[in-house]
Amino acid sequence: MAKIKHSVATRKRKKKILKQAKGYWGDHSTQYQQANRVLMHALKYAYRDRRNKKREIRSLWIARINAACREVGTTYSVFMSGLKKAKINLDRKILADLAVKDSHAFKKLAEIIKK
Repeated sequence: MAKIKHSVATRKRKKKILKQAKGYWGDHSTQYQQANRVLMHALKYAYRDRRNKKREIRSLWIARINAACREVGTTYSVFMSGLKKAKINLDRKILADLAVKDSHAFKKLAEIIKK
């Protein structure tokens, strides 16, 4: 019985890793073991940070809304509870966009909430 050789599959697997590690610093882009180790680390960070990005963006929206609220003379929590009581269904993304780009509309919302 003939010996099975794995060279084609091994080369393909290694080339795939090295191609993904292209542009990494030093031996991290040329040596398979280094590249594999660093790439696995990078992929973990990428997976984690795709989720963390959503948290960071939401906190940015809240900070922008809060800043706009303070200019109008209220706080974020009072503003948000006022929106709920007034049954105005605008999400934080839209509110933050209004606060930055259309302050006049944001002031109108604040007036509605104060009533």
